[in-house]
Amino acid sequence: MSIKVLNISYSDNSGGAARAAHRINQALNGFGMDSKMLVNLKLTEDKKVFEIYSGLFRKIPRVRLLILSILRKLFENNTNVPTSYAIFSSKIVKKINSSDADVVLLNWINAETLSIKDIAKIKKPVFWAMHDMWAFCGAEHFSYNSRWRDGYTKDNMSCDERGLDLNLWTWNRKKKNWKKPFQLIPTSSWLKECIEDSELMKSWPINLIHTPIDTIKWKPFNKLEAKKNVGFADNKPILIFCAHDGTASHHKGFDLLIKALINLHSEIDFNLGIVGQSSPENPIECTFDVIYLGHIFDEEKLMKIFSAADIVVVPSRVETFGQVAAEAHACATPVVSFDIGGLRDIIEHKKTGYLAKPFDTKDFANGIKWTLNNNTLENNLSLQSRKRVENFFSYKVIAQKYYQVFMDNLS
Repeated sequence: MSIKVLNISYSDNSGGAARAAHRINQALNGFGMDSKMLVNLKLTEDKKVFEIYSGLFRKIPRVRLLILSILRKLFENNTNVPTSYAIFSSKIVKKINSSDADVVLLNWINAETLSIKDIAKIKKPVFWAMHDMWAFCGAEHFSYNSRWRDGYTKDNMSCDERGLDLNLWTWNRKKKNWKKPFQLIPTSSWLKECIEDSELMKSWPINLIHTPIDTIKWKPFNKLEAKKNVGFADNKPILIFCAHDGTASHHKGFDLLIKALINLHSEIDFNLGIVGQSSPENPIECTFDVIYLGHIFDEEKLMKIFSAADIVVVPSRVETFGQVAAEAHACATPVVSFDIGGLRDIIEHKKTGYLAKPFDTKDFANGIKWTLNNNTLENNLSLQSRKRVENFFSYKVIAQKYYQVFMDNLS
């Protein structure tokens, strides 16, 4: 049976979640499914991706976000956790309900792509590929407190929040409108466990399906040639840190990485490459060489950078899945991270990298040292990294899981 899928996302390439949604759409096509993607912001040339608005109406999403920026001024969050309130209704629901799709696959539908009420008005079978915690939180995309687990009340507002309790307001609107459970598809075991512990969605149907990666396109380059191509010296180990916001994001843990590397540099001479940031006016002060590689939009160039690396370091405090880790493994590069979130599903400890004790910077440094010393012909962490991605995250493997979940719920 051929299944027609309508994949909804804010964008197809404006961040990690958008890239994940686009990869899911690509994976579904050609595996017994015809999948189209509907977005607010189209950045690829994929003919299977369509924009919701056209002409002058393309400015609507920007106007909505401008209005929301004013609303956010009423709400202070010292942790800088991103938020979405999902207030404004959209014509997209009419397009969804009048389409010939058999199923609707929601992805990252924030930035006012769909309102909370809009989601409840979808008449077709709804599946939700979840790339963060927003669906079962208040307005937060992820949370450092336990309100999502306990339920949001007037008495448990977090101490790092001020002003109007927009998290409580948003959570109550979800609880009021979402009476009929959707089929939830978390992209990591950790996120699945969070859903099962959440007050809002703990009884909803869940199927774990990881984010896919195109293992035919994403493949390793020769390491020495890649180092020359990127401009790295071949006489020092290369560590790569990659984040959409560069070193600025608290959640990506660059500050923790620097503490780990200070501990490490007394023993090992290495270079650190940073993807996602150009050289700042005031570079970080450290005893090792730092190379700022800027924002990389060319996937082949990113593959060469990951192939050139001896280790890709992912020191995140929060990571729902960890696409950077999967991309590094696809390029046959081991990864060192903390033992948190979705990274546990990708990195096999001491086989494809190292999972350090959460936020223990000394153990993170030990993990880098262990990985550099043990990526030998005998252990071959690089080969095992590549095999792990092929076995668990390839388009074919993930598409077959989606097909089975769709069929189970349509029959």
